[in-house]
Amino acid sequence: MMKIIVNINKSNYPIYIGKNLFNKRNVFIESINTNRTVIITNKSIAEFYLNKISYTIKSVGIGVDSIIIPDGEKYKTLLTMNNIFTLMIKKKHDRNTTLIALGGGVIGDLTSFSAAIYQRGIQFIQAPTSLLSQVDSSIGGKSAVNHSSIKNMIGVFYQPTSVLIDLNCLKTLPKREFFSGFAEVIKYAIAIDKFFFRWLENNIDSLLKLDFKLITYCVQHCCKLKKRIISVDEKEKGSLRVLLNLGHTFAHAIESYMGYGEWLHGESVSVGIVMAAKTAELIGELNQKNTKRIINLLKRANLKVKGPSKMKANDYISRMIYDKKTIDGKINLILPTKIGLSKIYKNVNQQTIIKAITSCL
Repeated sequence: MMKIIVNINKSNYPIYIGKNLFNKRNVFIESINTNRTVIITNKSIAEFYLNKISYTIKSVGIGVDSIIIPDGEKYKTLLTMNNIFTLMIKKKHDRNTTLIALGGGVIGDLTSFSAAIYQRGIQFIQAPTSLLSQVDSSIGGKSAVNHSSIKNMIGVFYQPTSVLIDLNCLKTLPKREFFSGFAEVIKYAIAIDKFFFRWLENNIDSLLKLDFKLITYCVQHCCKLKKRIISVDEKEKGSLRVLLNLGHTFAHAIESYMGYGEWLHGESVSVGIVMAAKTAELIGELNQKNTKRIINLLKRANLKVKGPSKMKANDYISRMIYDKKTIDGKINLILPTKIGLSKIYKNVNQQTIIKAITSCL
């Protein structure tokens, strides 16, 4: 088991990475300092892990309740959060309760946001079960819910007390969701780590077969990269954490247009990365050779590189203007300049963006 300490604003929390973490009593003893817990999960995840994690928590003398919410991105809403609060109030949960997010990115966001505002803030733990959430969304305290017209518009920064990454969860992950997670892995490499990109090129085939030694290194490395970034720029006030939004402005447009959950987040991010690379190429900031390397690696990871056939370029633009990086109607994008290096470009010409999008349809 590896333990990585995240340091933010004179406080810190551990990320535990290993096999069978949900069975390890000492991990929960170190992570929970309240008398009660509420595990938030969905039906498909509960079937595999709810009894296991509940048993371990109860075995160290801590009370456990659970809330099972519907499965899917379309339920990442304020209404679902209100249902969580209603059940917690009925069970008389107070500030001596720790929430546990048992699931992927949707569960993690809902739990984090709920913890941040229930009774003005209670503790929570991330127990991510998908590759995407293990390498990215469970770390760093960024959470949000979707508005009907745009993704992740309503949210907060609120850090967990610990992150428990049980790698065995990847064995029960549906293939499509497993592949989807590699979009965020590849994003790190393109945005900030050229050596990691080369490592992925050399190992992607074995990673897709769930070679446990390689997938362990992959998850650990992504967590270390995320730790390094959020320790310097927790709330995207500087110019570092925002780089992890590579591809996301395009991706969020796809998700909101198609209907939340029709395209997985990683699938949308993959296409968004290609569109960002094409935009960078058009403005002379990325050479064609690097664009081809990016597209090839995404394809090898079984990820999408073409946008939805029903979407036109203007369907993207009409949603991208609501992106959180857009200021005064001017679209700002994270674009790669070479493998391992990216920058934020302000007020990118819309005709250039349209041309880049059209090349990916």
